Parts: sequence; structure tokens; C-alpha cells
Amino acid sequence: MENSLDNLLAPALRQSIEDNLGKSTMNKIEQRLMEKHGVGVVQAIKEFSKLDSVLREFFGPGAEGLESRFVQNIIKIESSKKEAENWIVLKDQILAKTIMESFADQEKKSMLESVMNDSLPISGILDKCKISQSSGHEKINYLIDSGLLVSEGNVADGDSRKYQTAFTNVKMDIEKKSMVVKVQLRKIQLQESSILQIIQ
Repeated sequence: MENSLDNLLAPALRQSIEDNLGKSTMNKIEQRLMEKHGVGVVQAIKEFSKLDSVLREFFGPGAEGLESRFVQNIIKIESSKKEAENWIVLKDQILAKTIMESFADQEKKSMLESVMNDSLPISGILDKCKISQSSGHEKINYLIDSGLLVSEGNVADGDSRKYQTAFTNVKMDIEKKSMVVKVQLRKIQLQESSILQIIQ
């Protein structure tokens, strides 16, 4: 099952890999992923063992250090003495912008807040937020696709699947004239993220 945090991080991580290795090497990696696993880079990031196997073909034992650098370019885990505090600083500006824009849109903000502490089916989110089905579905799909909403397990009937946020808290600050976005993750998101296993 896909991890919502990995969904959120995958596009930024893909860009981080390309920025570090260059377009030519990235194309070779993508080609090899297709040959070996039948997936593109973003999908391989979500199933990280596939990307890892190809990076090890290219870079041998050095792949581990590269993977760690790719991830550290986009996020930083804030260490805390309290185990309950799982804060991640989003260093990647596109990632930070996705979250800021979602909270700037009143309907998306309302949707996210409605499932920060509870999980609800899509119809329940729309009812709780008093948003029409027609305009609400597009926004909910955006939040799901971007990894901000995550489903609780797999259910055959799409509408009875319940959703919640990938995080329990968000902080937005201005530091040195730039926006800094931090998200506090659910413990399960940290434990099940194949991407975060690299830097922990």
C-alpha cells in the first residue's frame, strides 16, 4: 500500500535526484527502471526498493550516501526529546507551496481540518464542511493526489473508504525572509514511509 508521505515527497525527490545527478544520468536511471521494474522514477520512489536496486547498479555502495543526500535536500527531520513530536521541515519550496496553497484555499483548509483528528468518507468530509459534491470532489482528489489526505486501508466501495490527513499539525513561519513549513506527522506515516527509512 502506498504511503501518503511518500506520495507527497515523490515529485520533489525526483527533482532533487535530477538536480544532483543531471538530466542525462536521470534519463539512464529512468530507462533502467522501465527495463527492470516497468515503472518510472516517481513510482519507483514510492516503492523505494526498486529505485534503490537501480541506483546500486549505477553507483554501488555509494548509492546509500546519494539517497540520503537526495532526501536531505527536500526535508529535514527535527529531532525532539518527546517521541510524540514527529516534525518535518519542508526544505523543498514546491512542497511547502503545495501545503501553503491548500491552507490558503478556504474549502481545502476546511476539508483538511475536518479530518485532522477523525477519519471520514469523502461524503462525510463534504457534509461536515458544507461543500457541494460537484465542487468538492475536484478539491478532495487534489488533496489525495498530493498526499495531503490518506485513506485508511482499502475498501471495495470507493465512497466508504475513510480519509484523514497525513499530519496532525502544521506550522508556517517566516525565517530569514522565506516561508518555512513544518508538518507534524502521524507516527504511522513515519514508520511506513520507505523514503524516510533512508535518513533515519
